[in-house]
Amino acid sequence: MNQIDIDLEEDSNDQPPPISVGGGGQESMHPRGQDGQSDQFQVARRKRKLTTKFSSVNLSSTLLLAYQSFGVVYGDLSTSPLYVYRSIFIGKLQNHQNPDAIFGAFSLIFWTLTLIPLLKYVFVVLSADDNGEGGTFALYSLLCRHAKLSLLPNQQAADEELSAYKYGSSGQSSSSSALKRFLEKHKKSRIFLLLVVLLGAGMVIGDGVITPAISVLSSISGLEATEKRLNRGEVLLLACVILIGLFALQHFGTHKVAFLFAPVVILWLISIFAIGLYNTIYWNPKIVVSLSPHYIIKFFRETGKDGWIALGGVLLSITGTEAMFADLGHFTACSIRLAFAFVVYPCLVVQYMGQAAYLSKNIPSIPNSFYESVPGSVFWPVFIIATLAAIVGSQAIISATFSIVKQCHALGCFPRVKVVHTSKHIYGQIYIPEINWILMILTLAITVGFQDTTVIGNAYGLACMSVMFITTFLMALIMVFVWQRSVVLAAVFLLFFWFIEAVYLSAALIKVPQGGWVSLVVSMIFMFVMFVWHYGTRKKYNFDLHNKVPLKWILGLGPSLGIVRVPGIGLIYSDLATGVPAIFSHFVTNLPAFHNVLVFVCVKSVPVPYVSPEERFLIGRIGPRPYRMYRCIVRYGYKDIQRDDGNFENQLIQSIAEYIQLEAVEPQFSSSDTASYDGRMAVISTRNIQSSSSLIVSEHEDFGSSNSIQSSKSLTLQSLRSAYDDENPQTRRRQVRFQLPQSPEMDPSVREELLDLIQAKEVGVAYIIGHSYVKARRSSSSLKKLVIDYGFSFLRKNCRGPAVTLHIPHISLIEVGMIYYV
Repeated sequence: MNQIDIDLEEDSNDQPPPISVGGGGQESMHPRGQDGQSDQFQVARRKRKLTTKFSSVNLSSTLLLAYQSFGVVYGDLSTSPLYVYRSIFIGKLQNHQNPDAIFGAFSLIFWTLTLIPLLKYVFVVLSADDNGEGGTFALYSLLCRHAKLSLLPNQQAADEELSAYKYGSSGQSSSSSALKRFLEKHKKSRIFLLLVVLLGAGMVIGDGVITPAISVLSSISGLEATEKRLNRGEVLLLACVILIGLFALQHFGTHKVAFLFAPVVILWLISIFAIGLYNTIYWNPKIVVSLSPHYIIKFFRETGKDGWIALGGVLLSITGTEAMFADLGHFTACSIRLAFAFVVYPCLVVQYMGQAAYLSKNIPSIPNSFYESVPGSVFWPVFIIATLAAIVGSQAIISATFSIVKQCHALGCFPRVKVVHTSKHIYGQIYIPEINWILMILTLAITVGFQDTTVIGNAYGLACMSVMFITTFLMALIMVFVWQRSVVLAAVFLLFFWFIEAVYLSAALIKVPQGGWVSLVVSMIFMFVMFVWHYGTRKKYNFDLHNKVPLKWILGLGPSLGIVRVPGIGLIYSDLATGVPAIFSHFVTNLPAFHNVLVFVCVKSVPVPYVSPEERFLIGRIGPRPYRMYRCIVRYGYKDIQRDDGNFENQLIQSIAEYIQLEAVEPQFSSSDTASYDGRMAVISTRNIQSSSSLIVSEHEDFGSSNSIQSSKSLTLQSLRSAYDDENPQTRRRQVRFQLPQSPEMDPSVREELLDLIQAKEVGVAYIIGHSYVKARRSSSSLKKLVIDYGFSFLRKNCRGPAVTLHIPHISLIEVGMIYYV
């Protein structure tokens, strides 16, 4: 994009005059002479020149993204040849280890790679992006915006005006209206859809546990066969050391070593392609004929039920495919398609072909098929590259796990955790310490507990195929509701791929007693945690919703609210997007004073990946102007990052000031109707604030994290601030002062309100937040009491507090305790 800007600037310096496109779309040109054809020729020439530059820049950008995708997307998929053939033939097929069975196994691998990663994902699924984002939650977000399927609380009609919200087709065909009405009418269907999405998220987290174990253990398993001095225990110890090092380095962020990832995977792909081609030519060129699906029929005719059970090993050849869609947000669909279709797919096919050619002549080498097929002269280089590629593949799924946990939390389905941003330049690279160490403990337990890639592979295949099965189901709904295709077409897609995936999934389920139970247990645990958190959060929100403070009660108190209004700003945090929360009345009835300016703040997530800063703030007023009560709704997408930049207070003051002036000039905001005292809101663009703010802003750098009490006259607060600054000397924030310019045209009441706002900011800002205790009612069922009183309570006590998540300065925090009986 920078290159485009430079080229356009260079063209603007050329002699031909600029082209201006009017509202009617006609071009107006300054004539340079009597020859009009010459001018038209110059215009056409410049258009071709710009088109060529745009095309070249887009092509180079796509190729660069395709190159980068190798290290992030394909590390897991490309290391599958390390263990696929071993997983297929160790088990029920031990009595069928012959050349015909090997030919049939390769044919199965080839057609599995062709139908699922190539046909389903590359040609279909990658088109179902949500503003460029992919993954299970992207599909769920799209569905929730095109049908009322969301269970997220505090959603508003104003959210539908977001630019990202309108992504996709907005029409509705008659064939999908009946299905849409059915799903919207029955709440159980919406709960079922949420459970399906949470199960998919749990399986992805299960992948994050199993992938490092099987990848690292498979990559170094060659040492056991090659170096006779190393026994199983020593190889296992080496694998554990590598795994501990892998998880210990996560806090540095992937960007520190990202430049190494793509070359490692590309070198690995080139190596396995060369080895596969060599083995095909040297050992058995006739393996090419097994590309025909006839050998699949022959394989099952010979092996019968044992061959069906062996499909659990075949599906390991496509593990990691979901990463193509899940990591779509970091790249583009075109770049991922190019990388897979022209590099990854041919390299994997040739490698599996060569390995099958070698095994057809060396049947005893099946237990360690990959390393046995590597020529001895290049064993050590390939071993080193394989180990590095396994680490890269593990890194990719670990990063994806952090991302999916972040998305679950944003949609109210995961407890609050610490999210660390590992890169200031690359958006979306995060690290979650709690999840990282949980993954490490579980991965080490699986590695030490099973010690066998075949058993671990049983769990791995079940987790991967479950995610694919869920993706197919969600894609069928996307075709109907978002793409506006016929229900028949969606049903054909669903049945075709569900038939294929169901066969593999059934084979994986057969192996549940042989290790497959691990992925089920891990995913069910995380799914239970996510659902309990979502259930408890919704119950708490519904309590707030049904116990809102009546606006008539507030109006009856008068502008003073029946208490002493002291200087300063009070930010009252609540999950409610409308109305006044019960915490406010609880505070007012227990304390005799409150701040002169009150702002009810709601920080919420909306079902879009990103919300632009220009659309983030919704500002409104509660009650008449003398009450000095406002509402601010801060909206984030499920992939947005809430950064602690120390500028929230200043943006809030500027936004409220902008709203006060907008209210004075816009008739729809100046209504005196009592019913409109709450709910009148406007989107205040931060870009407009910076360019057209009526407040004079002066700022300078300052050390210390609490701007809220900088001007306080209280000696106690000043001493607390001094002590806090001594404990946090590294924190650097901007000190901002606001001034009101002299403008005789400004309405006196507006000037008075703006002066009150500025003076309140100078005195200080206090953050009021509820410290809630959620308990089940006595009349509740035993199951509900168990979930709320024990499950949800345990999660709330052991997760991060809301004040920490919202980056509220501890020195300015006031917590109000409340008990919620839900």
